[in-house]
Amino acid sequence: MNFIIRNATVYDGSGAEPTSDTDVWVKDGKICNIGSGLDAAGAEEIDAAGLALMPGIIDTHTHFDAQITWDPSVRPSPALGVTTIVMGNCGFTIAPCKEHDRDLVMKNLTQVEGMSLEALREGIDWGFETFPEYISMLADKGTVPNVACFLGHSSIRTYVMGAAATERAANDAEIAEMCAIIEQGMAAGAVGFATSTAPQHNGWAGVPMPSRLADDKELLALVQAMAKSGRGIFMLTKGNRTDVPYLEDLAKKTGRPIMIAALLHNSTKSTDTLDELAQIADARARGHELWGQVSCCPLTMDFTMKSAYPLEGFDSWQPLMKLSKEDLKQRLGDPDWRQSVRDELASPAGVRLFNGEWNKIEVTEAATDDYRDLEHQTLGDVASERDVDPLDLMLDVAIAEDLETIFTAVLLNSDEDAVGKMLTHPAASVALSDAGAHLTFFCDAGFGLRLLGRWSRDLGKMSVAAAVHELTGKPASIFNIAGRGLIEVGHAADLMLFEPSTVDRGTKKRIFDLPAGAHRLTTDAVGVIGVWINGNQVATSDGLVDDVANAGDVITEFSTS
Repeated sequence: MNFIIRNATVYDGSGAEPTSDTDVWVKDGKICNIGSGLDAAGAEEIDAAGLALMPGIIDTHTHFDAQITWDPSVRPSPALGVTTIVMGNCGFTIAPCKEHDRDLVMKNLTQVEGMSLEALREGIDWGFETFPEYISMLADKGTVPNVACFLGHSSIRTYVMGAAATERAANDAEIAEMCAIIEQGMAAGAVGFATSTAPQHNGWAGVPMPSRLADDKELLALVQAMAKSGRGIFMLTKGNRTDVPYLEDLAKKTGRPIMIAALLHNSTKSTDTLDELAQIADARARGHELWGQVSCCPLTMDFTMKSAYPLEGFDSWQPLMKLSKEDLKQRLGDPDWRQSVRDELASPAGVRLFNGEWNKIEVTEAATDDYRDLEHQTLGDVASERDVDPLDLMLDVAIAEDLETIFTAVLLNSDEDAVGKMLTHPAASVALSDAGAHLTFFCDAGFGLRLLGRWSRDLGKMSVAAAVHELTGKPASIFNIAGRGLIEVGHAADLMLFEPSTVDRGTKKRIFDLPAGAHRLTTDAVGVIGVWINGNQVATSDGLVDDVANAGDVITEFSTS
C-alpha cells in the first residue's frame, strides 16, 4: 500500500481554500507527505490532473446496524464516497439483544426503519448478545467503511424490561441496570448514546418504540451514565416534549454535547426549523454544545398503504397498523374514519411528516392497467380535475389495487431557499442520510455528493471548501473521531477523488440484492473517480471494488472534549 495521487486540487477538510497541483502520498494506510513534485520512488502513480481530492465523507446518521452483519460493504455508501459511518442513531440498534427478543427487535425494525422482515430474519448474524460482543463481532468479521456505534436506548430498554419496555416508564432498579449497560458500552468504545422521542417512531403493530416510554428521570440518568466516561455525544430524534430548552437543560446537567435530529423544513410551518436553529445557537452562546442535524436532500419517500410511513404519526392511523390486510382495506374504506383523518389534518400539529400537501404526493407505480393513466401525476392535480377529495382518491385507488399502488411523497425539505439557509447555519450539522433504513422507501446515502453537486456547484449556496468541511472535518470534530476528516500528514488515508464539474448522486433505482431476495432503492455515484479507506481502494468510477472486506476499522477510541 504505497501510492501517490499527483496534481490534484486538494480540499483538506478544514474549510480552507484548496491547493492546486498538489501531490498526496499514501503509505501503510496513512498520509505520509503532501506537497508539489514529491519524490515518491516506488509508489504507484495516480494522475489526478483536473480532478479534486478530499477526505472521505463521514456519514453520522446511518442505520446499518443490521445490514452490516451480512454485508460488510454496507452498500451503497462506500461507492458514494462514504469512508466512515456512525450507526445506531435514534437508538434503533440490535445490540444488546437476548435470544428470545430477536424476533421482536426485527419486527420493530421492519416498522420503524422500513425493512423487510424476511431479509432481516435471513440476513442478521446474531453472534452476540451484549453491545461489547457486537463490537467484537464486527471487528472479527471485518468491515469496508470505518464504523462507530451508538448505544441504542430502545434496544437497552427491551433488554432490561422485556415487553414492559413499550408499556411504561422504568423503575429505579431498571434504570440502574440500563445505566450499567451504558457504562459497559462506553468502556467498550461506543461513540455515545442515542434515543428517540419522535411520535412517528412506532414499532411492530403501531406500538411506540420503547424509548418513547422513558420519562425525564430515566433519560437524565442514562445520559449521565454516558457522561461518566468523560466523553460521548448524546443523539436524539426529538418529539414535542424534548424541545430545545429541555435539551439545553440536559446538556447543562450532564456536560455533554447533544446532536438534535431531525431538523427538516416544513413548508406549512415555514419558520419553525430556522427558529429551532436560532435557539440552538443561543444555547451554544451560553456554553452548551448543541447541534441541529439538517439534511441537504428533500425527504422523498415511496410507500404503499400496507406500510404508509408518512401517515403513521397520525393518531387516527395508529389503530390501522395492527390490522390484517383485509381488515385494513375495510377500515380504509370507512367514511367516518376518513373524516377523522381529514379532521386531524385540519388541526395544528407538532412533529408530523405529512401536512396535507396533496400536490406533493404522486402515483408512482399503478398495480393495474385501470389506473396506469394516473402514474406520475399528483393526487392534488388529479383530485382537482375530477372534483374529488384527494384523500378519498388515494385510498380508493389503493383499495382497488389491493394496496399494491406505489405512491411517492415529497414530505419535507422541498423549499430550497429555506433549506439553503439551514445548511449554512453555524449551529447546523449536515447529515440525516438514514442510510441502511427505509430500504424499500428511499435512499439518501449519496447526501454528500448532492451537497457537493446541487448545493455547492449548481446553486452556489456554499463554496466547495465549505461543503467538504461539512462532510469531513466538521463531523470528525463534533464526534471526536481522531485522525480522520482531514488530509493531513499522519491522518488515515480516507480519500475521495472526484470530478468537480459532474459530481452528484444518480437517479434512484430498485434492485433485488437483499437477503431473501428483498428489494431496496439505491443510487449510483456520478463523478466519483476513486474512494480509499485506510489506503485501500474500495471504489472506482465503476462502483464498489470486490474483496475489500477488511479496509475499515471499528472505531472504539475517541478524543475527549
